[in-house]
Amino acid sequence: MKRKNFSCMPGCSVETTLDLIDGKWKGVILYHLQSGTLRFGELQRRMPGVTQRMLTKQLRAMEDDGLIVRKVYPEVPPRVEYSLSQMGQRLRPVIDALKAWGDEERTRREALGGASGKGRGEGVSPERAA
Repeated sequence: MKRKNFSCMPGCSVETTLDLIDGKWKGVILYHLQSGTLRFGELQRRMPGVTQRMLTKQLRAMEDDGLIVRKVYPEVPPRVEYSLSQMGQRLRPVIDALKAWGDEERTRREALGGASGKGRGEGVSPERAA
């Protein structure tokens, strides 16, 4: 559920940002749209794990939030293109930072033995890790 009141204590700025890019797919959509305007099918091909229904839902939510622009061409069949809005463009450094962190984390985990669970629990006391 989207928050409506963003006046709150420290940390709420992070909450505001995460509220806009929440979920599994919004950040990925924003990442792909950084390369330029894409049609629905192109986005779906770049994200093979997303269903058509979920992609449609996420694109609509991002359009409502002002992160992307949807342009419909009056053709038969209709052609629809998606691109980053000015607000979405301002999220580029955030998405780039998430990608860089994810690349580093994936490399670190692979070096520690892949997805076997090794390397997890860093910074957790031995009592809490047990």
